[in-house]
Amino acid sequence: MAHHAHGSESFYVLGEGLLTTSGEGRPAGRRRDVAALSDADAPFRFSRMGPRGRPLGMPVLGKLAAAMIAPGGVMGDARGIPAGYTYLGQFIDHDLTFDKTDDVSLGDMVSPAELTLARSPVLDLDSVYGNGPADPESQKFYAPDLMHLAVGGTLAAPPDAAREGFDLPRGKSGGVAVRRQAVIPDSRNDENLAVAQTHLAMIRFHNRVLDKLPASVPESVRFARARRQVVKHYQWTVRHDYLPRIAAKKVVDDVFVNGRKVFEVAAPGTQMPTMPIEFSVAAFRFGHSMIRATYDWNRRFAVNGGSLDLLFFFSATGGDLGGGAKLPSNWIADFRRLYDFTDADRTDLTGPNGVNRAMRIDTRLTNPLDVLPEGTFGGFDDGAPPQQFNLAFRNLVRGRMLKLASGQQMVALMQDRGVDVTPLTRDQILQGDRGADLGDLTPAERDAVAERTPLWFYVLREAELNKGRLAGVGARIVAETFHRALEGSATSILRDPDFTPTLGRTAGRFTMADLLLFAFEGKKTLLNPLGGA
Repeated sequence: MAHHAHGSESFYVLGEGLLTTSGEGRPAGRRRDVAALSDADAPFRFSRMGPRGRPLGMPVLGKLAAAMIAPGGVMGDARGIPAGYTYLGQFIDHDLTFDKTDDVSLGDMVSPAELTLARSPVLDLDSVYGNGPADPESQKFYAPDLMHLAVGGTLAAPPDAAREGFDLPRGKSGGVAVRRQAVIPDSRNDENLAVAQTHLAMIRFHNRVLDKLPASVPESVRFARARRQVVKHYQWTVRHDYLPRIAAKKVVDDVFVNGRKVFEVAAPGTQMPTMPIEFSVAAFRFGHSMIRATYDWNRRFAVNGGSLDLLFFFSATGGDLGGGAKLPSNWIADFRRLYDFTDADRTDLTGPNGVNRAMRIDTRLTNPLDVLPEGTFGGFDDGAPPQQFNLAFRNLVRGRMLKLASGQQMVALMQDRGVDVTPLTRDQILQGDRGADLGDLTPAERDAVAERTPLWFYVLREAELNKGRLAGVGARIVAETFHRALEGSATSILRDPDFTPTLGRTAGRFTMADLLLFAFEGKKTLLNPLGGA
């Protein structure tokens, strides 16, 4: 469990209790409202994969954060990762990690009954389905038939007409501020427009899978049958399309063929996984470095017209939808500009300016992330220092708060477990390859960074030196966590080795481009509803 309040976070870590910004464990039994709470009470539990680290001091973390967010950065080339995968990664992260008790103040714990509402750290799309249509609390996410997922419509933005099915479902009563809130299980998926449109695509994918089921499938099992198909195809996309793009294929294949060596090695496949804090707080935050400052978004906001601040603004968690209760039609995504549909043999689905490519995975973050919108993290108490709006600083402080193992400690752990991983040298850590320039650090600070490298920075430096793909420690943490999350899901392609995807254009192959093609009926007019070239 992690929760965010007034700019701070707390994590309940197995065997350690509540870890707050003080970095100290607080046994749950000392809290008057959770005297009965134990490690076994929460279905969503964090764990520690590596040893505790000896974190760097706040001043050096501040300098490191400043070095990581600066003008420039290395843009992905024509062979780089399509920009849509940046936000697919964010969507996946929200599927893996969640806490419904985000209105609890720092240091407060919640009751075991409340904890049972938290989602599970597996890849089962509960961020889309909630607890399913049989659960009264989740029925609001569904259409009246309680089989289809609800969708929303957009507002007219002349010359673009209002369109049904191109926005997330939103509230139907109350004031504008209430009605604009997305009616989905995880409000973080309306944090920016790119992840919101990704969530919408997943809704449409489910609805089309349901519609394409044979008429012979009984009404009583149609929803369950559709959900299993959706989850397995989504898992296939994560395993065979997403992971090989962002991490060294050699490492991913080794984990999925030969098994895990570091994380929950002996856990029974059907046992609920935990979530390693090394993944959640460090390794899987690599995606922050992929974010661009601007996007070629659609025909109305083309060639850098879709700025990052506007993608936040035209959401309801990171912004206010531009002031209305629904998304304006001129902000509907043109998916041809975010994904490469030649991957699915559709050369006709290419945007006029090609495909947006993500920034290289490295130690640089685009400088708009120096000042995050408050809605993306719950806001701060009045008078919070500006540095705390800096995403790099927030990530580094999270690692310090949890006393994460350093990159060097994780290398030693993996080598001890028989993993073939080569440690970065001092020069590689300090110099990198066109990444963060650590020249403003004092010699003593550089020594400290080289000897006790914060895990998040270490993972990014590895990728920077591996042509923008996770390698070494980072690739291993990510691959093993995904392997366990897939294994532990109630619906699992790992426990069903005979599963082969059937919804793509090529038998046995299924990518995000295939998913979008199926969800949008293979039609250019739905993938790019605003028209144009």
